[in-house]
Amino acid sequence: MPGSQARCRARDRNNVLNRPEFLSLNQSSRREQAGGEGRGSSGGPRRPVFRQQSQQDNTGGRGSRDSSEGGPGADGGGVKDTSRWPEQDCMQLNPSFKGIAISSLLAIDISLSKRLGVCVGAHGPGAPLRSMVTLLALTGHALLWICGTLICLWRSSTLAGQEVLVNLLLALILDLMTVAGIQKLVKRRGPWDFPPSFLDYIAMDMYSFPAAHASRAVMVSKFLLNHLVLAVPLRILLYLWAFLVGVSRVLLGKQHLSDVGCGFALGFLHFSLVESVWLDSATCQMLISIGTLHWTLV
Repeated sequence: MPGSQARCRARDRNNVLNRPEFLSLNQSSRREQAGGEGRGSSGGPRRPVFRQQSQQDNTGGRGSRDSSEGGPGADGGGVKDTSRWPEQDCMQLNPSFKGIAISSLLAIDISLSKRLGVCVGAHGPGAPLRSMVTLLALTGHALLWICGTLICLWRSSTLAGQEVLVNLLLALILDLMTVAGIQKLVKRRGPWDFPPSFLDYIAMDMYSFPAAHASRAVMVSKFLLNHLVLAVPLRILLYLWAFLVGVSRVLLGKQHLSDVGCGFALGFLHFSLVESVWLDSATCQMLISIGTLHWTLV
């Protein structure tokens, strides 16, 4: 009799349902068993159902315990629970068409920009044209146009000329600040990643996107064509100059093709904005008087 009691205690200890984590399951099973016994002889046929249900619960409990403890149920024996995994740990096997298209276009842009940078090195295929291309790119620098506009404004004596020059100066400042702000936000490097020069630091043109020279060239050319009476050959040369300034930056390896294209669009946008908020002659004279008063006081 003591031996049978010891065997019963050992069987209870080895039973999975007696563990603390399955205590609630064990209690419900015992209640069902007690209810079946209380019904007398009619509960006899229900015992196999109870055994089958307890076996299923026992199997489910072992599977959940193994998966939580990193057992074979979590590795390959059962169904993996991916709801508790962070989203960044899951591999995206089906990228979107938009992401593939953007990545492909960027790769093509970088490849073409590097191939067109023929004036990058001193021994490249475009080395004989390097000096001329550098001079052409310099004509679109912000310092040259701002200083030239200030000199012309100082020497101008007509109200109409001063009105045009003041609005041109404001357009140049707007273009300079807008492009510098966008470049600071995007921080895209050029195709050859050259360090910015001293003139680039002065004009805050330290990054590639968008192309500041291209934006300024388009804005200035549209401004001059709209407010100056020029012959047809000069108008064609002005359009050609704006286009070549943008291309020169690609040939020197400073900007990508997409940077130049966005610079052209941004320059046209700046011109349209300045034309919509055009300052009249009285406002321009007031600004000139404030500026000259400041210089006389200094």
